[in-house]
Amino acid sequence: MLVELFTIFRKVHIFALNILFPIKCVSCAKEGDWLCENCFAKIKFLDEHICGVCEKMITPDGRTCQSCRKKSSISGLIVATSYKNNLIAHLVHLYKYRFVSDLHKELGEILAKALQKTDVPLPDIIVPVPLHYRRLRWRGFNQSLLLARYLSANLLPQFEIPLKECLARNRYTPPQMKIKNYHSRQQNLADAFSITELKEVKNKTVLLVDDIATTGSTIFECAKVLRKAGAKEVFAIVIARQEMKSV
Repeated sequence: MLVELFTIFRKVHIFALNILFPIKCVSCAKEGDWLCENCFAKIKFLDEHICGVCEKMITPDGRTCQSCRKKSSISGLIVATSYKNNLIAHLVHLYKYRFVSDLHKELGEILAKALQKTDVPLPDIIVPVPLHYRRLRWRGFNQSLLLARYLSANLLPQFEIPLKECLARNRYTPPQMKIKNYHSRQQNLADAFSITELKEVKNKTVLLVDDIATTGSTIFECAKVLRKAGAKEVFAIVIARQEMKSV
């Protein structure tokens, strides 16, 4: 009975919010969606990709170049669009720092469209980058998990790719954006992740999902853990890359 009352109250609450504060396109203010179809159609996806590790070599679909394969576990990093696009920067800011969790649909669709433009193999499983429980409690949701759920359900028509939360964050680390030195960022994440379900990873092609990459240290560390657990390949996808790495 209490559950039913809570459900009714929540629906009434959402209805009231939609009446008082209707959802509007963040670009043109048209009511109905956070990003209307016309404004979504104007988003420019990246046509040319580079190796996600060295950020120098142009490679198909952001695959890791021959030289970097010797030092990195990531098979490729797909960057959907540019963070220099003010609309993209605004959407990500609302999603991560204004806690507009509903934006995972629009941002998830950006990831889906970008991935569909590539020739990377379809993943056996989709894995979100995990949050430490302290950060999860602060934000209220794991933004990477919501994006991963969207991809799992919508990447292929009438078929759901398995979503596996098989990565855990072992310790709380300062946000990567607050650490300016590239090598310090790498050290900050050393041994920060672990595998919780080995059988879910072994011999699988994995798609690792995160919202934004900076130097890529978080993604590379997660990929290393997944490969050590037996993953056949690990590709990653992000909405944008926020800054180029510095030494």
